Amino acid sequence: MAQRTAQTRWSGGLQDGKGVTTLVSSGLGSYDVSFPTRTAETANGATSPEELLAAAHSACYSMQLSAFLAEAGGTVENITTDAEVGVGADPAGGFKLTGITLTVRATVPGLSAEQFAEAAEKAKTACPVSKALTGVTITLDAALA
Repeated sequence: MAQRTAQTRWSGGLQDGKGVTTLVSSGLGSYDVSFPTRTAETANGATSPEELLAAAHSACYSMQLSAFLAEAGGTVENITTDAEVGVGADPAGGFKLTGITLTVRATVPGLSAEQFAEAAEKAKTACPVSKALTGVTITLDAALA
């Protein structure tokens, strides 16, 4: 299987430093990162590890779900997956991911709501990003559109 690469160049300390994260494999871009924007309510033009993780999780989940929906006999017209990744203080010190919420809406002719819900739940644990995040609570809100 393929390997993918990203790189972050950082300068300065945690609070006053900043960096640039580059998507090396795809060449799609470079994005500013900093700790103050990571923990602020608004991103102010910078990304964060949590946003990048949310992007990875929503894409991975959508792909896995489409496979399970097809296996169940559905015809996938569209799937929209929003992933929200929280970060907060860790009682043991530092910070940790506080949870991930996946919100999924799909149009899948040929499947009942029950069949869709079963595939959606199965995809939540089967997608590779979910597997990598087993230490984080992942909640799912999935429904046919």
